Amino acid sequence: MEKLTVRIKKLHEKAVLPTYGTEAAAGADLYALLAAPEETIAPGETKLIHTGIALELPTGLAGFVYARSGLSTKRGLAPANKVGVIDPDYRGEVLVALHNHGKVPQSISNGERVAQLLIAPYVTACFEEADSLSDTVRGEGGYGSTGRK
Repeated sequence: MEKLTVRIKKLHEKAVLPTYGTEAAAGADLYALLAAPEETIAPGETKLIHTGIALELPTGLAGFVYARSGLSTKRGLAPANKVGVIDPDYRGEVLVALHNHGKVPQSISNGERVAQLLIAPYVTACFEEADSLSDTVRGEGGYGSTGRK
């Protein structure tokens, strides 16, 4: 498998570069960089968690910040925006808007893995206004409409 080099700037000396848990992992773990040893997120609360890193992604690739499966299923902590998008022209700090979906407070420790970063290609579209669209079997069938007879 071909590896891509992504330039990363540490914005703080204690920031941790993203790491892959296994050789075949698609997502690289992002680590919390907190001012205190830990931070508590109350039920229903969202906090911006610093990572202390900034990325330089090549044009045509974007970074997508997803939940870590264990953190979300076992502790109810996941990105508030479901998937964060890092555009290739963004050079600021990568932040994770971590939301507590559970019923009890959850604490995040400094250096804890809080999300995962996937790097993937994207397509930019030219949007063209049209008076009509081509016909399909599905037509205007919306939510839950496929598979019905």
